[in-house]
Amino acid sequence: MGNMKTQLSFASLSEIKTELLAVLAVDTQTSKDRDAKPQPALLTTDPAVVAAAAQVLASGEFKAGANETLLLHAPAGLAARRLLLVGLGKQAKATVHLVRNAAGTSVRFTKPRGIKELVFSLPESLTGSPLHAMARAAVEGAFVGDFDPDTYRSDRKDQSVQSFTLAAPANADKKALEAAFAEGVIVGESQNFTRTLVNEPGNKLTPTILGERAAAMAKEVGLKSEVFSTEKLHELKMGAFWSVSQGSAEPPALIVLRYEPEGVKDGPVLGLVGKGITFDTGGISIKPSDSMEKMKYDMAGGAAMLGAMRAIALLKPRVRVIGIVCAAENMPDGKAYKPGDVVTAMSGKSIDIINTDAEGRLVLADGLTYARQLGVTHLIDAATLTGACVVALGMINAGAFANDEATYAKFEGALATSGEKFWRLPLGDEYADLIKSDIGDIKNTGGRWGGACTAAEFLKVFAEDTPWIHLDIAGLAWVEDSRPYIAKGPSGVGVRSILEWVRSF
Repeated sequence: MGNMKTQLSFASLSEIKTELLAVLAVDTQTSKDRDAKPQPALLTTDPAVVAAAAQVLASGEFKAGANETLLLHAPAGLAARRLLLVGLGKQAKATVHLVRNAAGTSVRFTKPRGIKELVFSLPESLTGSPLHAMARAAVEGAFVGDFDPDTYRSDRKDQSVQSFTLAAPANADKKALEAAFAEGVIVGESQNFTRTLVNEPGNKLTPTILGERAAAMAKEVGLKSEVFSTEKLHELKMGAFWSVSQGSAEPPALIVLRYEPEGVKDGPVLGLVGKGITFDTGGISIKPSDSMEKMKYDMAGGAAMLGAMRAIALLKPRVRVIGIVCAAENMPDGKAYKPGDVVTAMSGKSIDIINTDAEGRLVLADGLTYARQLGVTHLIDAATLTGACVVALGMINAGAFANDEATYAKFEGALATSGEKFWRLPLGDEYADLIKSDIGDIKNTGGRWGGACTAAEFLKVFAEDTPWIHLDIAGLAWVEDSRPYIAKGPSGVGVRSILEWVRSF
């Protein structure tokens, strides 16, 4: 899976020999009348391509809706054997993010048809989207589209696309496009690295194995790595993290990756902290069995941090970064922690356990404290933290929280490049009041209402005065129904946004 060869071409579209040439189209109809007929137009001026598609565009059967496809065989005047039209939707709303999806759609269109190569034509122009941004996005989209979750099928057929060529206009700035193209490859591969981890079942990806996979990746891309377990948790007095892992036969893993660019001795140190619950039964507060199998993806936040660290190592921004993943299994057992227990976090705060299924915030609490002890100046965490966030935002947006406006502004800026959907939710003293405990400092859940906000308030206690962002990705870490541009299964959400946030420093 994923040995897709990628290249950039500046040849004329009609002369490119390939199994399949994909060309984008938009609907140029501007009428407000809902019954107005779509007016599809190709985003290329190549006369042979325009001529080959003219008849089908005139017929009205292709409306250029977002990710709509139409295949033409043996197009006249082209060296390509097939011409695939891919829609972006209304011209006024077409963005670089829709180009990313369209590239994924074209890859996913070819896969089940046994077509092993395709050429994707970059639009010559798209209002508000520079060519280099579209080039990077298209390559990312192609990698995202090539991923399928069928790792363990005994009759698995290799349907992956072997060759993806990005065709750019001949008059383009070649240097800028080559750089953007290379960047897209790194980001797309890193997002797929995350998805590969999230896809693994709990029996194939224990905390120990997650640590091994992280260390192997670190070695490959030149990051420093250390993986600790039970002894280190006791040594650091990580009572919150340990309490979650104590009920499992699988030991926990504290994964620490460091990116230290040459010659950078001062300035910020960014801390990336991820929740790595490799399987979550809920512990003694056991979950209903319906859909529990999905809880193998409860390490998606940790995996996103690993994917982001991989991309950081290869893209080499001038800022120091420490990545920490707190990995454990949350299991019910005679040794498991129980509702009503009081545990002491690494920071010294005492936590009243109300529900053992609110475990992600416990491992993150100690991860955040540890990151601060290692000297980070800014924190970002990612976790499939609360069902409440999914109730609030659905599977459309992930939740974001911050205790510092300037740090959040950088994250919001990162979303313009990443195209991922995050929505900022509130923090506040009223939410903090809901997690006050009678017996200890704080409770690990504030009850049913505002659950995403009270969980964020819990984490904020451990971020203390360090500028901090919390990403609750519970609703977006898993794609419930396949879309034209992405398979059902792990999404790799967060990787691109965290990466761009880091680069903004």
